[in-house]
Amino acid sequence: MRLALDSLVVLDAIERHGSFAAAAEALHRVPSAVTYAVQKLEEDLGVSIFDRSGHRAQLTEAGRELLREGRRLLVAAGELEARVKRVATGFEVELRIAVDDLVPMERLFPLLDEFYNSSCGTRLKLLTEVYGGAWDALVSGRADLVIGAPSDGPAGGGYSTHPLGLVQWAFMLAPTHPLAGAPEPLPPEVIVQHRSIAAADSSRNLPPRTSGLLSGQDVLTVPDMRSKIRFQCAGLGVGYLPLHMTRADVQAGRLLIRQVVETRIGTPLFIAWRTAQRGKALAWFLERLEDPALRESLLA
Repeated sequence: MRLALDSLVVLDAIERHGSFAAAAEALHRVPSAVTYAVQKLEEDLGVSIFDRSGHRAQLTEAGRELLREGRRLLVAAGELEARVKRVATGFEVELRIAVDDLVPMERLFPLLDEFYNSSCGTRLKLLTEVYGGAWDALVSGRADLVIGAPSDGPAGGGYSTHPLGLVQWAFMLAPTHPLAGAPEPLPPEVIVQHRSIAAADSSRNLPPRTSGLLSGQDVLTVPDMRSKIRFQCAGLGVGYLPLHMTRADVQAGRLLIRQVVETRIGTPLFIAWRTAQRGKALAWFLERLEDPALRESLLA
């Protein structure tokens, strides 16, 4: 490779400080060393980086492009150096976190902000999963940590868990829906005559999970829980919805809670992580998620 990072450092300094001499002073080098670095770079690349025809050397078009992209390389090199040093101290290069869509992503903002303020250097990759997709992401290796995995995990082990909280459900529909005026509690033989809205399980390998659907009932499948809420607000179907995600819609009258004969019990959610993965970034999240107040805020 003919392009050295040190040459880019010299080029950056010349442009920032306005001259070869000023760049040499800023880099604590003799002027001839700066001049040689530029000449060597031009020879290696076979292009003119500076136009020296005037009173003061100016970057050529090729030189400006080299500087523009070279600065990106310098930033990337600096970030890589920092990450390597962090890895040496036990922090992961990347931590993949799968968040079940029953945990609104915005509830994680304070936690993520606190993590980034710790300056550990670990990159985070967040995934949104639905129903069994969170467990699937964990056992298949797509995620190192899961926040909000519902109910029991799959057989086979290889992971540890900690309770996060309990999601409570209610049967809801729009005020314009035909069942809005029906006598309560609604029996299954009445509900089955109306379309249900279901969020699609995002599992890739594990068997998909569904809940609250009746045999023979027409089903409209949507991508996630937020979509399910919006579709039910629009009167396109009925179904069970999580209370903590629908309070505003219920208070505003966009959704009505109706009593049913067969009620749905609460769904326990878990924090789960791969036991083989115990880097410092994962340990940081697990320690913070032990805080009862924090766990409660995720489902508030």
